[in-house]
Amino acid sequence: MLKDKDAEAAGFFLQQSLEKYLKAFLLQHGWRLRKTHELDALLDDAVKYNPDLKNFYDLCERVSGYYFADRYPPLGATELTCEDIEIDTQESKGFIKKMFPDEEL
Repeated sequence: MLKDKDAEAAGFFLQQSLEKYLKAFLLQHGWRLRKTHELDALLDDAVKYNPDLKNFYDLCERVSGYYFADRYPPLGATELTCEDIEIDTQESKGFIKKMFPDEEL
């Protein structure tokens, strides 16, 4: 989506990816699946298993907003750029590596 200059779609898919990684991490630790799209709420639970993840709260808060921007346009950011998404994608790779050190990205 970044190649197509579609920042909103790229942001949405980034949010979806991080949501799935967080839920996989939590399930791996015995967490009971619950329906939520809020990355910061999932991160609250994940930090119990790996305190180093607390450094990613700002990322999770920003990226959670991309979901709402796509799903509920009046509530979302209107000035989202591909550069914003690219920066958050790079930071997300570090976040994923903290959860899954052997993951190849």
